[in-house]
Amino acid sequence: MHNTQRRSLLKSAAALGLIGGLGASAPLFAAARIKPGANAALIVVDVQNCFVDGGTLPVKGGAEVVPLINKLAGSFENIVVTQDWHTQGHASFASAHEGKKPFESTKLSYGQQVLWPDHCVQGTDDAALHKDLKLPTAQIIIRKGFHKDMDSYSAFEEADHKTATGLGGYLKARGIKTVFVTGLATDFCVAWTAMDARKAGFNVYVIEDATRAIDLNGSLAAAWKQMSAKGVKRIQSSDIETV
Repeated sequence: MHNTQRRSLLKSAAALGLIGGLGASAPLFAAARIKPGANAALIVVDVQNCFVDGGTLPVKGGAEVVPLINKLAGSFENIVVTQDWHTQGHASFASAHEGKKPFESTKLSYGQQVLWPDHCVQGTDDAALHKDLKLPTAQIIIRKGFHKDMDSYSAFEEADHKTATGLGGYLKARGIKTVFVTGLATDFCVAWTAMDARKAGFNVYVIEDATRAIDLNGSLAAAWKQMSAKGVKRIQSSDIETV
């Protein structure tokens, strides 16, 4: 991130009441860190056994986000956790489509679908949250992808872009105005969650170093471009004031 971009971003955060007051002579980068308040929530996306080494759909370096997310969690009064929660024979599994292989695509009723290895099947250890996650103020787990015939990358809407999970209403009822998104994977479930959060009217930050990507055929660069176009802001964990 260029200095001019970071200055603009931090000014926006100040305007939203997310950072403490800056003294007139205070150095911008030393003082202007984002301090999440009662109207902010941390969203921890799919930090599950299936997406780390040894899982059925491992994301490179996936487990590396766990200690960083745990550290960030201490700064948030409100935390939402999401969990991929598929049925056996789910429509997003390549095994459910004769002649198809993982990472190929097919057209389903709601549009194009990347086909994945069988993963995060309901009730299995593979689908469990990572054992080292420590999120003492987590209040709700949003399970997604549990309808057999439809995938759901986003924590806010299923892949048809019509069926809501209820998370938007849950957050608004609690006065949440800003969300910070972390987890796995940057270019799929994190990106879709962030963009749908913007669609729902929230201010959205993705904490880049608290995510990891699959990067399938350039999907990571494409995801950042799409998120930026939707008004999602890209920051680092060092931009957050931690306790």
